[in-house]
Amino acid sequence: MILEKIANQTVERVTELKRRKPEEQVITEAKAITANTDFPFEKALRAEGLSFICEIKRASPSKGIIAQDFPYLQIAQEYEAAGVSAISVLTEPYWFLGLDRYLTEISKEVNLPLLRKDFVIDSYQIYEAKVIGASAILLICALLKTDVLREYLKIAHGLGLSVLVEAHTEEEVRSALAAGARVIGVNNRNLRTFEVDITTSIRLRGSVPENILFVSESGIKSPDDVAMLKANKTDAVLIGENLMRSTNKKEQLAVLRGVRVQ
Repeated sequence: MILEKIANQTVERVTELKRRKPEEQVITEAKAITANTDFPFEKALRAEGLSFICEIKRASPSKGIIAQDFPYLQIAQEYEAAGVSAISVLTEPYWFLGLDRYLTEISKEVNLPLLRKDFVIDSYQIYEAKVIGASAILLICALLKTDVLREYLKIAHGLGLSVLVEAHTEEEVRSALAAGARVIGVNNRNLRTFEVDITTSIRLRGSVPENILFVSESGIKSPDDVAMLKANKTDAVLIGENLMRSTNKKEQLAVLRGVRVQ
């Protein structure tokens, strides 16, 4: 399974990171940075209307290279100019060709909350996310048991980081809620098979209380998709490949929002 392969490679990556920079040092650096208890990522998603989290990624396991030309700073600025709520930045280096420095550099160029999109399997990565400039992190239920999710949520919230807890099944939604998630994202892409079904979000929306922010992720390609999710009381959509392949991201966002482009 691809997810297991990514997780195993991430274990090796984190082991090497700890060798280069001990965990105690990363924790000290993270705690030295002021914790923003306003939680800007969550605040942005609670704004009126459907929020857009737009992704910056160069590649994916299912699609290979998505963006041969990858002007990530320009893309981030285009997203900000288009009025998106937050930006998701892939930092996983092997399967998605991401880098931590992409997020750090973007954080200096835009005034938007940044979600660090990676495969967290160790608390080290949470402290690291704070150090590199993230406003939020991703935790994947398929990789983490409920008690570990609960522990990682506590660490992140203590650092002023929001957490998008990702689920794909009813059981995973229950785990996210039991762990204390404030933001739950339903991935329409099955991370074990990489098949996409946007109705997964529709089906699982009723399992998430309305006081919990609800995000639909992956496979959102048309204004009809967006309208359907909005009608289903979705708070935010996370869109990656559709925008990364677009040559005019502001125009494409307008199309997805159902705004007529002249």
